[in-house]
Formats: sequence, structure tokens, C-alpha cells
Amino acid sequence: MTILVTGCAGFIGSNFVRQWLSSCGEPIVNLDKLTYAGNLASLDDFKADARHIFVTGDIGDHVLVSRLLSEFKPRAVLNFAAESHVDRAILGPEDFVQTNIVGTFKLLEAVRGYWNALPEAERSAFRFLHVSTDEVYGSLTPADPPFAEDNRYEPNSPYSASKAASDHLVRAWHQTYGLPVLTTNCSNNYGPYQFPEKLIPLVILNALSGKPLPIYGDGLQVRDWLFVEDHCRAIMRVLDAGKIGETYNIGGHNEMANIDVVRTICAVLGELRARPDGKAYADQITYVKDRPGHDRRYAIDARKIGSDLGWRPLETFETGMSKTVAWYLSHPDWVEGVTSGAYRGWVAKQYGA
Repeated sequence: MTILVTGCAGFIGSNFVRQWLSSCGEPIVNLDKLTYAGNLASLDDFKADARHIFVTGDIGDHVLVSRLLSEFKPRAVLNFAAESHVDRAILGPEDFVQTNIVGTFKLLEAVRGYWNALPEAERSAFRFLHVSTDEVYGSLTPADPPFAEDNRYEPNSPYSASKAASDHLVRAWHQTYGLPVLTTNCSNNYGPYQFPEKLIPLVILNALSGKPLPIYGDGLQVRDWLFVEDHCRAIMRVLDAGKIGETYNIGGHNEMANIDVVRTICAVLGELRARPDGKAYADQITYVKDRPGHDRRYAIDARKIGSDLGWRPLETFETGMSKTVAWYLSHPDWVEGVTSGAYRGWVAKQYGA
């Protein structure tokens, strides 16, 4: 048997490949467009592994996706492919509309054609799993309960709006055409192989380089943090036992304000690699102008996946952060590869010199 996974050269996708092949060994056909955050160096461990077949391409390429489905006959399709950075969506939303909405539509149509032609037993066993985000639910006040699966969608950024639209398409293809779908909405991920435009790797690398650690606004925006390996285990569990047509929220049970996240990183770095001048990394914290439409709080109610499927996160924020910082310290070649050229230009544009 084989699965087709889109977006596996990105952060969460590459971690999924690693966990999937180490836990079950079933072959993966990996389709990735290799945009700026798609990094083949994150898949170096599998260059010679016959179980991992990499194909460069776009989920919006109906001919290519249909050919891959016909050739490899996967029992499931998992869609990780997405433009996912809120700041980039604010500056240039069109790519998010094209990939997250139009791309998902074209992928669904190719999968629907493939699924309709399968023999009955294979049709019944087939699954389409769509990976989404908690940002589709909008923002919470400090007193609000965490997001549950039946929360109303209230996206506030071009990114979250595009992901909300993709979620609705997936639901519609199930309700209208009977496509056997599963949807997961996760909280903020962190861990190895994350592109350093996101908060945690950005802070780690800036701290090591002696650069400012930029904090939007007052730094009191709250997020629920999920270690990426826990997320990947949850996705595998949903694929294995999730109920067709259902949505499962995946969270880490780690609500923290951004400023506390940064202070935790500084403390872990101080333990693992102290500053040469003996000062605290926290001295580099700098507050910058808040971004437009910045959601104040996200929090995930993950009780459904716990009660229905028996999943729970294995890492606390402290253990996950220690593993994350240690990984970045021990992989300077990977870091150098992604922090050269275009990335430096992006950071300068977004945060100033």
C-alpha cells in the first residue's frame, strides 16, 4: 500500500515523512512545489530510501496529480500543502488564494475522479485527510473557552481566510460527492526543520547571532503550542481511526503569551550555549509595531481526539522547547542553507534592519 502526501518538503510535512517511515514503513509519494519554505535538505535522510518517492509539482496541476494517483494507486491522500505565514499573507495575499483555495479545489477534483473509479472495496477504504489550522476560528478573549470543533469560523487574516475556504471545500466535497474526508485543525507548531520566519526559530537564530529578538506589540498575544512530532502522531491516528466527515482539533495544552515563549527560549539557550559575553539572551528582546489584524488569543480544546481516538501530546512545552533548541544548535548546515539569500531579504523587509 502507498499514501500520497502533498507539501512534504515543508516543516510539518518533512517531520511527518520521518515519523511515518520510522513507525510503519508504508511508502510515501511526496508531491511538493518547492516554494521558498520547501526544503529538500529536510528530507536528506530519505534520498536513497525506496519508500520515499519525491515529485516536484503543484497540487493545482490536475494532469500531474491525476497521473500520480493512477500510477501509484494510493489508499489515502494527505494534504499538507499550503502557504502558511500570516505576515507574508498580509503583504501578498494572492499566493495564499491560489495555493490554499484554488489548489485545494483542483486537488479535490483530481482525487474525486480517482476515487470514483476505484473498485468498491478500495473506495470504502480510501481517505482524504486535510491538514488545517486553529486560526480559521478567529480570536478569543481571555475569558473565552478554547476552540472546539463546532466553533463558528471567523478568520481575521488573508491566511486564515484562505484556510477556512479550503476547509469548507473539503466539507462540501464530502457532503455533495461523498468523498471520504477527514479534517484536522492544529494549534501553533514548533520543532525541528521549521523555516526561520516563524517566531520560535527566528528567535533562536537571532539570539545566537546577537540580533534583536522582535516581539509584536506588547507580546501578550496567547497561542497554544504543539510540538510537531506530537502533531504528526495525531494525524496518523486520525488517518487510522478517524470517523469519515469529522473534524479533529489538535492542541498541545500549552497556552503561553508570546513574550513568555521568547523568555523560555532565552533561558534554554542560556543553559545549552551561554552568550560569549556572559549576558542574558533576554537582553536582546525588542518590541516592534504590531501587525495588522493580529489575533489576541488562540486555544484548542483537544478533548474530542483524546476521548474518541486516544491521542494526547507526549511533550510539555519545556521538554519540546529543549529538544527544539538542541536541534537547531546541532544542525548548523541546515540553518545556513535556509538563512541565506532570499530569507535575509524577507527578514529585513518585515522587521527592519
